[in-house]
Amino acid sequence: MTQSDAELVNAVLDGKREAFAVLLRRYEPNVRAVCISVLGDYHAGIDASQEAFLKAYQKLGGLRKAEVFGPWLMKIARRCALDAARKAGKEVSLEPAMHTAAQGSNGQLDDDKQELLAAVMRLGASERQVVMLRYFGGHTVKDVAGISGRSVGTVTKQLSRAHKRLRGMLGGR
Repeated sequence: MTQSDAELVNAVLDGKREAFAVLLRRYEPNVRAVCISVLGDYHAGIDASQEAFLKAYQKLGGLRKAEVFGPWLMKIARRCALDAARKAGKEVSLEPAMHTAAQGSNGQLDDDKQELLAAVMRLGASERQVVMLRYFGGHTVKDVAGISGRSVGTVTKQLSRAHKRLRGMLGGR
């Protein structure tokens, strides 16, 4: 059975560092996607995502509600990416970058992937979370329900709504 975020956070706070490794594996694709979407560069996004996990680990004791670890971590990731962009002298809007033309081989997202990621980032927080867990994190709907603390039916409905919104944002593709 999959442990909830709250159980894992409490285990880390009780001194079980291996529990943070589980959280890292669970959220790494999502954090990476957020950072890459802000920075528009794969390698810079990886660096920012590592910084986000380090900050999250250091500040975990200050998290008031362990069950909101995922959204809390995503905020940290976004802040780390914005800080990295500022340090690099890049101008970054608060909306994810969409026009960094690239092919995957040079470390940047191609236009279609950036457009999709930007659309996902414009979804509401709960829909964005389930989409990122399901498709970027590769989790099953049942796992997403356990991670997010929602029922399978709620996750299914949120994914359905997110699909509809994304189709609208992307012109019905």
